[in-house]
Amino acid sequence: MTDKMKILLFERQAGIAKAVAHPLRIAVIDFLKDGERCVCDIAEHVGSERSNISRHLAVMVHAGVLTQGRAQGFLQPQNALCCPVAVVYHSSCQTAGQGQ
Repeated sequence: MTDKMKILLFERQAGIAKAVAHPLRIAVIDFLKDGERCVCDIAEHVGSERSNISRHLAVMVHAGVLTQGRAQGFLQPQNALCCPVAVVYHSSCQTAGQGQ
């Protein structure tokens, strides 16, 4: 792997880390690890406004952590985790947090 490719990889990794480095986003990841959900379900679960959740979802979609799409039979777009690293990161943070 060339140095330029390594730098691009590191930038991508940093983008993912930034995208999940917020308490609300971690709560969203925790909720979505069990499957796709619409923004209204996510907002209700984490106790935040839909508009706020939508902004956070957009950050995670842009970083490649989530995907959004319309599932058959659903009116609202569904949000799903597409980055396995986010789940591993979330799990690691839970383990580290419990050790303190």
